[in-house]
Amino acid sequence: MRQLIYILIFCLGTISSLVEAKTDNHWSLEQRTPFNEKIQTTEKIHYNALTSAKKNWRICALVPHLKDAYWIGIDYGLVSHASQLGVNLELFEAGSYYRKDQQLKQLEHCLTEPFDAILLGTVSPDLLKHYKGSINKPIIALVNQLNSPIINTRVGVNWYQMGWIAGNYISQSQSKIPADKPVKLALLTGPEGVGGSSWVELGILDAIANSSIEVSSIRHTDNNRNLYRDQLHHLLNDHIPDYILGSAVAIEAAIGSLQHKQLTGQVKLVGSYLSPATLRGLYRHKVAFSTDDQVVLQGKLAIDVIVKELEGAAPFGDIGPQILKLSQGKVSFNALKNSLAPADFYPVYRVVSPSLQP
Repeated sequence: MRQLIYILIFCLGTISSLVEAKTDNHWSLEQRTPFNEKIQTTEKIHYNALTSAKKNWRICALVPHLKDAYWIGIDYGLVSHASQLGVNLELFEAGSYYRKDQQLKQLEHCLTEPFDAILLGTVSPDLLKHYKGSINKPIIALVNQLNSPIINTRVGVNWYQMGWIAGNYISQSQSKIPADKPVKLALLTGPEGVGGSSWVELGILDAIANSSIEVSSIRHTDNNRNLYRDQLHHLLNDHIPDYILGSAVAIEAAIGSLQHKQLTGQVKLVGSYLSPATLRGLYRHKVAFSTDDQVVLQGKLAIDVIVKELEGAAPFGDIGPQILKLSQGKVSFNALKNSLAPADFYPVYRVVSPSLQP
């Protein structure tokens, strides 16, 4: 009953968005090669999205969690495009990047129940190596890196490039200011070794190499604002960095922590991806810079690609939106419809095709 209420709220609250989406079927994307590699060549493409599906496919989506704006934005994209195409979608969240066993159970469910294909936002790059059963349905990697020879389509962006762009912003900013001492950069990029944090950190380190910037601290924790507040408490008691570069959840926590310690403006904040709080921080000059990988468009694209493959299209390889660069005070809220879910959107776990409704 609760899920049906969510669906009703979603349908009533987003009719105008779905009507608009019907006319927005030409997307600017990037095709990247080689597949699933850190360093890739990028080709800009114009992608023609579907307006309907040939049948009411059943799609299972697995995500690490719905605890922050990133995955809620993915959910909004998935749900809105599934609704538009008239396909069925059921979404399961593991609850944390540290719940691999839970996601493996959910994967088992998707493989044994009558779903046609799976979108897998994995909690671990090697998740499929730990699955002992038979995989007999198409699986597309969603957002996160998924290492397996059976995976030949991934919808997302290059997380190394996300980190490099954020690090390069700091490097370029500091190159304009003569430094008589090293510039201290603290990293709070997310859970260690999962999601995109490892590649983000590699991109950052490569971008600041041979500069006056030194990494003074690297801290990892799950994407939970309270956990980040604890990390920031210990970090700022240890030393005051010149920059904090971190996940959107870390930056959200840092805005409050810096204000509490009267360090706003003294420590510059850089986000490795976008959230509503990070966007407000950019607008209010509390955040210096953020990358934006257009998560709503990623969700829509994932549904579109998996339907096309079910209907006979060849694998799409590494494909996803272009990475946007958002600078302090230079943000247009209206230009970010592909980046964040609407403020009144609540997570939706199921979309039922009209032809299957009682």
